[in-house]
Amino acid sequence: MRKKKTAVRIGVTLFVLILIFPILLLSAGSLMGPAELKESYGSVLYGSGGELQWKLFPLYPTLKAYLQLLLDSPDFFVMFWNSCRQTFTVLAGQLCVGLPAAWALGRYRFKGRKLVLYLYMILMILPFQVTMVSGYTVLSFLKILDTHWAVILPGIFSTFPVFLMTKFFQQIPDSLLEAAKVDGAGTWEVFFRIGLPLGMPGVVSSLILNFMECWNAIEAPMTFLKTKSLLPVSLYLSNITANDVATAFAASILIMAPSVFLFACGQDYLEQGILASGLKE
Repeated sequence: MRKKKTAVRIGVTLFVLILIFPILLLSAGSLMGPAELKESYGSVLYGSGGELQWKLFPLYPTLKAYLQLLLDSPDFFVMFWNSCRQTFTVLAGQLCVGLPAAWALGRYRFKGRKLVLYLYMILMILPFQVTMVSGYTVLSFLKILDTHWAVILPGIFSTFPVFLMTKFFQQIPDSLLEAAKVDGAGTWEVFFRIGLPLGMPGVVSSLILNFMECWNAIEAPMTFLKTKSLLPVSLYLSNITANDVATAFAASILIMAPSVFLFACGQDYLEQGILASGLKE
């Protein structure tokens, strides 16, 4: 039994190392100077020939790429602010629209409820390419193409957060809600004092996952936004030339950092969400 557990731990450790290896290479590359980058990855990045060298620790570490990105790249700050504006507005809208919808679908029984849930499931699994034309047509009709709202509105009415939060609200024991109603609690009081606290792991999990989706969105901004000053930071790397490889590495690390930080901070809620999905009466 011990040998089996040891083998599983070794296998998991190797799997994790394989997954984080590209991130380690990216971090090391962001700390290299142009000469060291050309020496290590010149055969791939510059087509200069020679052998490819994998370096996890730069010989001459430098913060030049980060300083250039943070102090001499105004486009990066504009795109970073665009991502913040679009992402946090989408998350706020999902709380205002998706949260009541998930509570209604999860706790109330009405005619056509199953049909609505099936439609949510179908829309959730459809790729962006399938709904791109119809979405473009609707946004054009509303005359909000090439504005922030072209990205924000479709994100607010995304089906995934509603579907996810509905599953958590369905797991709340009916006895708790009935006891609250017997004590004189109204509909909104039951929602805010019982439903929302017990469903909080699902709400936070939804916010974390949707933050990652909106923050790293590429297809929707490329399709609905044409003005460069409106583009999010996820499209910043496409503006970097081959001569600024270190800057591209540094930008990748900075773009990735908010998602990693948020995931680390919300890990407990994600774990609670998994346990809450098995809550029984």
